[in-house]
Amino acid sequence: MRHLGVISKITKSTITVSLEGNINCVSCKAKAACGISESNSKEIQIENPAATGVDIIQSFQVNESVDVVMHGELGLKAVFWAYVFPFILMVVVLVVSSYFVQELVAGLWSLFILIPYYLLLYRLKDSFQKKFKISILKNS
Repeated sequence: MRHLGVISKITKSTITVSLEGNINCVSCKAKAACGISESNSKEIQIENPAATGVDIIQSFQVNESVDVVMHGELGLKAVFWAYVFPFILMVVVLVVSSYFVQELVAGLWSLFILIPYYLLLYRLKDSFQKKFKISILKNS
């Protein structure tokens, strides 16, 4: 997946890129669940290649137009962990708990199970950032 973006901020460790609306979203299979396709502009933070200590040929500047690149399979994995798995978790908790408690309580449990799930996702944020590598390339 490629998204056109503009560098809005550069720090020692990260580069912040403002993503613009993308024509590639039209043909993407995950566009219904993707937050990028819903709005005109989003900001993401990418690890600054200069911070890794690797010699880089490209140097980036603020307001420079870049391509943000992520493998398509990683986008589908991100959609799975953010939307599909929580839905499955809610349904399982609802079905199992409805055998033991009233429907209202079972429904509340299925909603409240999302709180620890998303807290766990937040705690594992660094691990997910390592797995979901996003890179930027200068526009040609």
